[in-house]
Amino acid sequence: MARIAGVNIPTAKRVEIALTYIHGIGRTTAKAICEKLGIKPETRVNELSDAEVIKIRETIDNDYVVEGDLRREVAMDIKRLTDLGCYRGLRHRKKLPVRGQRTSTNARTRKGKAVPIAGKKK
Repeated sequence: MARIAGVNIPTAKRVEIALTYIHGIGRTTAKAICEKLGIKPETRVNELSDAEVIKIRETIDNDYVVEGDLRREVAMDIKRLTDLGCYRGLRHRKKLPVRGQRTSTNARTRKGKAVPIAGKKK
């Protein structure tokens, strides 16, 4: 089992797909890493030599912000916005959508389960 950036990546999968198990690396970045190091994206992780795994590990450590550092960076960005009290910060604070989506009908993922309001008594 290859361990890169503190994550055990699956050995049976293709390198291109396995790298996406690391937080902060998507398909495009994984392809770019493979291309940069001259590794065929179709190769399985268990077929990689130790030298290739070390090269991948070093490339990710030097060139990309991943895992804990990325999570910390995002959390700090959100904290900065809430402390400033700007519009986006207020939206984060109220747990509402930040990027201009409508909230009258949708936004259930962000707002949580719908809470019924008691009807008017007759």
